[in-house]
Amino acid sequence: MKTLWTALFLLMIQLFVAQENGVYADGVFNFTENKNHKIFTDWTRVRKEPDVNAQMLDSLQSNQQVMILKKEEAVPVLQLGERRANWYKISYQKGDVTSEGYVWGGNLCIGYRNKNGYDFLFGLSKTVDRKIKDLNEPNKQNIAGIKVMEGNTLIDEVYFDTGKGEELSTASFSIESNHKLHEVEFTLKAMVSGEACGIGTYDQYVLYKDKKLIALPQLMNIGDAGAYYHSEEYVFPNDKGGIPNAFILKIEDMETDDKDREKKKRSSKTYLWNGSSYKLK
Repeated sequence: MKTLWTALFLLMIQLFVAQENGVYADGVFNFTENKNHKIFTDWTRVRKEPDVNAQMLDSLQSNQQVMILKKEEAVPVLQLGERRANWYKISYQKGDVTSEGYVWGGNLCIGYRNKNGYDFLFGLSKTVDRKIKDLNEPNKQNIAGIKVMEGNTLIDEVYFDTGKGEELSTASFSIESNHKLHEVEFTLKAMVSGEACGIGTYDQYVLYKDKKLIALPQLMNIGDAGAYYHSEEYVFPNDKGGIPNAFILKIEDMETDDKDREKKKRSSKTYLWNGSSYKLK
């Protein structure tokens, strides 16, 4: 019984801190304890305590492997721009020396893969203001990136928009090898999603060829409880067919009228691929 009351007391303290802080961590930065992870942001600061003003102990380069020891939920979530993340206690190794400290979760990869001896990192780097016509206030956009690394050496990188904080509930990062575009080794797919009605999902495809990353036009999908949706998808050539020097963007929009009848509109665009770049047909 004493253990139960202690657990409830600690939970109430954590809820109180979260309410006082008014900021909740984005789901993409929810990292599992006692598992290895990777640093995304180059020269990430390692601090003695989970605070931006705490003593800096070290700095870590992109692709540095770290072990997540603990998520610090008893301290306020740190928000930088549209990115909100907890602090994490980590351990890491440089040479024969193992060290510990605290890093901000927004500096960690939200996905990474290894293929053909290279590491591919997916993370969020910053928030920027985008000017939108007819709006007086700038529209804030998170910037995500994919890096290809050989050890600590950066080979190439690309960056792209990923919406605001509400689009950062979940993320995924995968390698797709069944796309048969001419001279493309494989395709990377990065996704972030809000997983809620009216909140967008962003899909970013990146072609990999000759140690180069080539970002395709970003896809966005959004909908609201059967009232409307907007969907975008690519059709790539594969083993079952398709033209090896082209890929197709398919777009579909649906909305219901006042009698709940669905009205759909479909369109498509064809992009030509010459082995190193693409253009709209």
